[in-house]
Amino acid sequence: MNQNKNKTVNFIDLGLKDYKETWDFQEQLFAETVALKIQNRQLPTEEQALTSNYLIFVEHPHVYTLGKSGDSSHLLLDDEGLKDNRAVFYKINRGGDITYHGPGQLVGYPILDLDNFFTDIHQYLRFLEEAVIRTLAEYGVHAGRIDGLTGVWLDHEAQLNPRKICALGVKSSRWVTMHGFAFNVNADVQYFGHIVPCGIPDKSVTSLHLELGRPVDMEEVKAKMRRHLEALFEMKLYTTA
Repeated sequence: MNQNKNKTVNFIDLGLKDYKETWDFQEQLFAETVALKIQNRQLPTEEQALTSNYLIFVEHPHVYTLGKSGDSSHLLLDDEGLKDNRAVFYKINRGGDITYHGPGQLVGYPILDLDNFFTDIHQYLRFLEEAVIRTLAEYGVHAGRIDGLTGVWLDHEAQLNPRKICALGVKSSRWVTMHGFAFNVNADVQYFGHIVPCGIPDKSVTSLHLELGRPVDMEEVKAKMRRHLEALFEMKLYTTA
């Protein structure tokens, strides 16, 4: 294993981008990183190249995605229903069940070589959650975790009306990650009514703008998320031209 660690992360903001195009882009970066790690294993330590890290921020047009362990019956729309709602559906290679992406939702795809940070997938997931929790706290919204469930929740303590505000689903191979988190900022939560969100039938979904009673500046949220991710992972984000 390469003993040198690269904690710089190339930040890429794709704006509003088709899900499949973004998925293909992720797969390309992921495959390149894994290939370099395999190549490094054949070389003496001093000859091994540093692996790259990426963080992609994006919003998607309406889309439903089903993880490899998911149940397709959790999508409550047929082909005609998808068309009527201007949505598409993909089965993908992350963990987790079904989820929705759409405009007003900040989706983050970290493609990190965790050998550059720490090799603990549970800590990785908790750090993603913690960045969202800290961002919400800046808006006066108290959020946290529910035992046994991934993601970020409101009313996570009393659980009188627990509601998810951020979903997580990741893939990792050779400690390289892809997929990530979906944070509802100004999301149209009606679209969650067409699925059993993450396979959990008795929990609702919310969005930051609904909790605040006003629209939220997406660029402001992105800046806060970047800052918290940098602090938690001790990484340095940079943007290439």
